[in-house]
Amino acid sequence: MIRPLHRWVGLVLALFISVTALSGAVLALYPAAETYTTPSPSDMDLGSFAARVQEAVPGLEQIRRSPTGKITAYAFNDGEASQWTIDPASAEVVAPSEKSATYGWLVDLHRAFLVGDAGRYLVAFISLAMATLSISGFVMTARRLGGWRKLLAPIKGPFASRWHMELGRIAGVALLFSALSGMWLFAYSIGVLPKIAGLPALPAVSGTGGLSPVDIAAFKDLTVEHLKSLTFPRAGNLRDVFTLATDTGSGYVDQGTGALLAWSELGPLDRFTVLLHALHTGKGAAIVGLFLGLAALSVPLMSLTGVMLQAGRLVWPTGRKKIAAQEARTVILVGSEGGTTYAFANRLARALSAAGSPAHVGDMKDFEPARYRQAERILLLAATSGDGDCPASAKGFLTRLAALDDAPTAPVAVLGFGDSSFENYCAYAEAVADAACLANWVELMPLQLIDNQSEGTFTDWVERLGEATGLSLSLDASDSTQQFSELKLISRRDYGFDVQAPTSILRFELPSRSAWERLTGKGFGAFQAGDLIGVVPEGGSRARYYSLASGSDDGFLEICVRKQPGGLCSGQLSELEPGQTARAFLRTNPAFHMASDEAPVILIGAGAGIAPLAGFVRANQMHRPIYLYFGVRSEKSDLVYGPELARWQDDGRLCATSLAYSRSARPAYVQDVLRRDGETVRKLIADGARIMVCGGRGMAAGVRDALGDILSPVSLEPGSLKAEGRYVEDVF
Repeated sequence: MIRPLHRWVGLVLALFISVTALSGAVLALYPAAETYTTPSPSDMDLGSFAARVQEAVPGLEQIRRSPTGKITAYAFNDGEASQWTIDPASAEVVAPSEKSATYGWLVDLHRAFLVGDAGRYLVAFISLAMATLSISGFVMTARRLGGWRKLLAPIKGPFASRWHMELGRIAGVALLFSALSGMWLFAYSIGVLPKIAGLPALPAVSGTGGLSPVDIAAFKDLTVEHLKSLTFPRAGNLRDVFTLATDTGSGYVDQGTGALLAWSELGPLDRFTVLLHALHTGKGAAIVGLFLGLAALSVPLMSLTGVMLQAGRLVWPTGRKKIAAQEARTVILVGSEGGTTYAFANRLARALSAAGSPAHVGDMKDFEPARYRQAERILLLAATSGDGDCPASAKGFLTRLAALDDAPTAPVAVLGFGDSSFENYCAYAEAVADAACLANWVELMPLQLIDNQSEGTFTDWVERLGEATGLSLSLDASDSTQQFSELKLISRRDYGFDVQAPTSILRFELPSRSAWERLTGKGFGAFQAGDLIGVVPEGGSRARYYSLASGSDDGFLEICVRKQPGGLCSGQLSELEPGQTARAFLRTNPAFHMASDEAPVILIGAGAGIAPLAGFVRANQMHRPIYLYFGVRSEKSDLVYGPELARWQDDGRLCATSLAYSRSARPAYVQDVLRRDGETVRKLIADGARIMVCGGRGMAAGVRDALGDILSPVSLEPGSLKAEGRYVEDVF
């Protein structure tokens, strides 16, 4: 049993394991280099050090010390964010701090194979495979050498076998430690393990200020070596405090009295996780990191010798496989933004395969006619993004089609998905159909448009497809692939009744999640603000989607619902009382997630569109620069999340909030406020800021027009920002 396990795990995952190991080996060099090039800190107390840095860096917001000893100062002055490397010995500014793009790429490769959250789970699985290989390898080596006591005895035999075991003996313990520590850190990051003790509750403050760090007694007892981070109070906010984090805990210090207001010590599990992180990454343990990196270099060599051992006697297991494009009789290509169109494509593929026409499902962006050698038909299922734009999974399709010398030989049918309440309903699908006609691509069926995911229209189209192809097609149930949960409402807050805009913040209890769901992200196992929940109302057959204002780490699900006249789903949700439930499922929406870089973000929304934007700000624990533009009707009636916005601005999660009231003494819409702040907005965007817009299509169109005018002096426009991925919309 052990030998087949070792063989197949190693052979199947050799490439992934090698990539993980080699990227880890290279990453081990960075903290080692940073450790040995960073000067040793002086004996200066933390208060004196912080005061010197504050004097040297205008607009200082935070001082942060990495485990390698490098100290970085973060500042925001005259509308510009900056980072500075500080000499640990003298507290003098050394140079601007710039993150290496190569280092960031390597970290993303090592942690997630460059594919986001799904890649993180894959890397965790690879770590499990590495641990399995290490343990099974030691067991087989001990058996071959005559027992555990002879594990270090000389090894004889063919070259590949001998060196495979020699490398395993030398590096096996280090590889096992790397794998197990990696799995521990992954489990911690997704919430399976308890989080490190956070900041304590903030008690009452003096409401005074002006005290220099050098005069604060709590800082005099600490040296720079103890520091993890020191966040300064926001200028002019006497309710704000110094936030201190050290290697033993974190707490608050009053800016007026210097008193330590509250403190939270790290517990044993917290300290163990911190130590494990230092050893695994080499940040704070450079020698150990280099040793683990050196051991990781053995992985590709062991993969090579393992393949050599199995060469000529591989017998691959058989079973059902996903239909490859080269083997498919029907090719289904999907253009989708949030993923909803894939549910239709997969149901169609199952029906076609059951009828004897094996179907391949892929992205329109991967359109490559040369691969469709056996295809008898090509079906294009194209949704329309935003206000008539190309969806994410169809990028470049029209360009590829236009570049062909000859159209594909298999005939085509285009099925468009959209919402007829939008002005440019199914505009992208129509563009695809026009391009196919222009390319002289033979038409299997005329263009069909499906409004609001109409099940009836889709079923009728599939019946006509069966008639056109001579296949007997039978669809399975539309909800067969969804994992529904009963969401229990725990609280609600209502707004907007006085201004005829009834809006509610609904907070639901998080459904129980198994360990498997947490690890795989299935169901409600893992989600973040901007993802969607589909709610199926009683008496309805189709889900309505609402953006989440919370992530799984928050411990609850929160949405914002505007009651629509005659709306079945919004009407039922608006009448839901705490303790009652709604039937829903989760749908990821990666196109509207906060990017993982550190660029400033401009959030723009109106009404219920505040939901995902509020979620982004709520999750901004690292104080990334975020600027919010939010439009409502009345400050007193429908300012959704009003108290939270004020609190988030006070604690640094939100840099600025600009509000527009359309029913006030001086009516204004959010695009008007953008124009008012045009110079600031233009500078932020010119310096790399991202823009995220959520709300009604009319508001989104007004915002695009306003930003077009604002950006024209610097030769930028929303279209080019969209192409760069810096301008995204979630429009309803």
